[in-house]
Amino acid sequence: MEKVSLWKLFGVFAKMGAFTIGGGYAMLPLIEQEMTSRGWISSEDIQDIIVLSQSAPGILAVNMAIYTGHRIRGVRGSIAAAVGAVLPSLVIILLIAMFFTQFRENEIIKRIFQGIRPAAVALILVPAVRMAKSGCRQWWTWAVAIGSLLGVAFLKVSPIWIILVTLSVSVCISLLKQKKP
Repeated sequence: MEKVSLWKLFGVFAKMGAFTIGGGYAMLPLIEQEMTSRGWISSEDIQDIIVLSQSAPGILAVNMAIYTGHRIRGVRGSIAAAVGAVLPSLVIILLIAMFFTQFRENEIIKRIFQGIRPAAVALILVPAVRMAKSGCRQWWTWAVAIGSLLGVAFLKVSPIWIILVTLSVSVCISLLKQKKP
């Protein structure tokens, strides 16, 4: 693989940051498509990056940019990708903050935001389904995924508790498997 320039890395993440509405989860399909189509990262690496990004504290999109940039160009790649992912959003938010109060009650602006919402939901749902397909290979992993979804969505269970319980159960299962001859 050729060495990717920091400007190229910055540009790709800036493009994703500028045209992704809905946060980090909406950015997942774009990152996967951009990185794999360019041959910079494999699909398996993307799954690892997603898991690491979700596990780390902070903004998902920034975490993904940091991990992806690091895989491609090390620390400098992390910085270039993170700045690229954040800068367009920062500029857009500043512009909205400066001008939105003047147009807040405008019917056209209200309709634009109403139209963007379903698209953002779809952009978030697509990577979630892909991750479920690739990560849930056995019946019990599907049960954990569906149970977690139902617990968070309908029973208002804190995701922290779900993570702690699944982590504890996973550690116990691993230890039991290691003890068996």
